[in-house]
Amino acid sequence: MPILSYLRALNRALSAEMERDPAVCVLGEDIGIAVSNVTAGLLKRFGPERIIDMPISEQAFTSFATGAAIAGSRPVIEFQIPALLFLVFEQIANHAHKFPLMTGGQMKVPVTYLMPSSGSRVGWAGQHSDHPYSLFAHVGVKTVVPATPTDAYGLLVSAIRDDDPVILFGPAGAVSRREDVDFGALAPVPLGVGLVRRPGTDVTVVAVGHLVYDALAVADELADTISVEVFDPRTLYPFDWTGLARSLERTGRLVVIDDSNRTCGIGGEILATAAEEMRLIAPPKRVTRPDGAVLPYARQLDLALQPTRGQLRAAIETVAKSQ
Repeated sequence: MPILSYLRALNRALSAEMERDPAVCVLGEDIGIAVSNVTAGLLKRFGPERIIDMPISEQAFTSFATGAAIAGSRPVIEFQIPALLFLVFEQIANHAHKFPLMTGGQMKVPVTYLMPSSGSRVGWAGQHSDHPYSLFAHVGVKTVVPATPTDAYGLLVSAIRDDDPVILFGPAGAVSRREDVDFGALAPVPLGVGLVRRPGTDVTVVAVGHLVYDALAVADELADTISVEVFDPRTLYPFDWTGLARSLERTGRLVVIDDSNRTCGIGGEILATAAEEMRLIAPPKRVTRPDGAVLPYARQLDLALQPTRGQLRAAIETVAKSQ
């Protein structure tokens, strides 16, 4: 069976959607030479009118994409580093996201914002290692964080086809992942639908993005003593609260592992909603980066600020013993 890598999955999704719909185009810096490999081969195939290298002015071309979407295009913007999203937060959250509501639904803004390597990478340090998906979920922008190559493909396809702005974070910790796949079976993955990656009966672990793999590894380690269910939300906004509630009906205990800063992070929102609306028989716990974490250049210090398997295991064992 063919092997599909994470970045190749994003590339295949872009290629398939550009082939299917001539309104789809890609904007970004250095995308003609495919510096991130996500747009490899697309310039030659689709030409410079649809694979458009932009100047180093993210606010300008993000606004340009909003206008293009209103005029009938379906632009995809590739951002090279997550910190650039702070520059264009105004254009995404206050313009593209709000125009459909402010026009009573008369205006569609189908822009996809693609961040193909978000979070910590070796040597990328403080200004390149953020994972700000909670900011966009907070303001109500559709926000997806695929863990696997097949989900990267399927969620990007769904994002491009959606009539609202959608932002896709490809975790740096997942981009090296590969899967055996049937290319003919690749399909859109609906937004807002989570997936149980591993069934269990004692504790539900909600793992965001690449941390799904850590959750599965810890679940294997604990299999003889604690039955861990691993729930991958895939979409952070809209979140699959129904799917999480079904999981908690089985387990009654909850741990969230989330690679973003603790205060106002998505992990806290998941815990709060579960506590308000779902079945819990023990206090839940979350494993996150520390408050206000800024990842340093030194690799050992970088790793010390990231959520770990050891922290997750300790949280699961604590929750499993709680009444």
